[in-house]
Amino acid sequence: MITLFTSRTGLVATTGVLGGVLAVTALAGTSNAATSGNDAGNQPKPQASASQAGTQEASDARIDITPGQGAYGVAINGPVSVTVSKGKLTKVTMTAIATGAETPGTLSADGTSWKPNGRLERATRYQITAEAEDAKGRSVTGNATITTVSPNDFIGHLSPQDGSTVGVGMPVTVNFDKAIGDSDKAAVESEIHVSSSSGQQVVGHWLNAHRLDFRPEKYWKPRSTVTVTLNRHGIQKTVTFRIGRSQISTVDAKTKQMTVVRDGKTIKTIPISSGSTEHPTYNGQMVISEKFEHVHMNGASVGLTEKDGKPSYDIKAVPHAMRLTDSGTFIHGNYWAADSVFGKVNTSHGCVGLKDDRDGGDGKQPAAWFFDQSMIGDVVIVKNSDDKTRLAPDNGLSDWNMPWKEWVAGSPTA
Repeated sequence: MITLFTSRTGLVATTGVLGGVLAVTALAGTSNAATSGNDAGNQPKPQASASQAGTQEASDARIDITPGQGAYGVAINGPVSVTVSKGKLTKVTMTAIATGAETPGTLSADGTSWKPNGRLERATRYQITAEAEDAKGRSVTGNATITTVSPNDFIGHLSPQDGSTVGVGMPVTVNFDKAIGDSDKAAVESEIHVSSSSGQQVVGHWLNAHRLDFRPEKYWKPRSTVTVTLNRHGIQKTVTFRIGRSQISTVDAKTKQMTVVRDGKTIKTIPISSGSTEHPTYNGQMVISEKFEHVHMNGASVGLTEKDGKPSYDIKAVPHAMRLTDSGTFIHGNYWAADSVFGKVNTSHGCVGLKDDRDGGDGKQPAAWFFDQSMIGDVVIVKNSDDKTRLAPDNGLSDWNMPWKEWVAGSPTA
């Protein structure tokens, strides 16, 4: 995921790598590059110093504070961390300078890293102080002052990843941490341009006040390259990702079979068990957004409980699970149903089940095969289910269920 910061005046593509995350930042005309000292007029503080300078040998321990001294426009849920090499952290404090309030954090079990718990406050200057010792007990101290993003700014998270390869159904998604008002949507959208090497027209659509997605009318052309350009006042940042082979799998809830089509050719038909009459699977076009070798599934997490309040199901390790909607629809391995269920009876609480073994270790099982053959962005279509509701486009990556005319109408810049 790429994190970009935007102000009400727009996007700026000043970039830096923070803990492996690319940050694109804007703060109403200011830069967020880290400085070597404190604010103007103050003497800079050293990043690290021996606790008894001149009286003992320098410590081998090296403290690193991310995002670094003087950083501002820092995301409130961003990559703030303290790490140490050749030693262990003995104490870390993070304090709001104006109020003195200390931010709670967690030290790793091995003592080499620390992170704050939860979100930080907006528009707040924090002092981070860390102490560490090397193997010989020699201490070192690290300090950094950072400032978080302003209340007038909003943070956007862009996916898919720069340089990734995804399926033909993967939209470009920007999720903002604050609601974008109708009066600001056109300005924000105009500074994000998405194009494809296939020549397909790509249009943005505001699915809600927090989410802006981009897609073409039809699925992306296989093996094309998609380019996302962030442009403000001539400063530009480009992100690219590649579309892989086309894989579109169609689940027929009536015949209880799934047909897997790769680049226009059927490569496999798999018996399935979809949602029961009481809990039918959504009809429509869904996109794989996450893959898990195993995942814990509990009915209470999606509002499915019995009269006594207990979850309708609680399965600790569901194998080969791939998310299709945010509301809890997965296509996954099923080891608890009898073999006679698959292709014959719809028994699930809304998911699509494929035959599997308990630990997911048998690669010959249908669920294992499909998991190995699938990538993020692949399309799974469900038809002939008893479900009568329209699958909402913002429920997962279900953009393709919205007619193109309606999609274009949702863009203030189209």
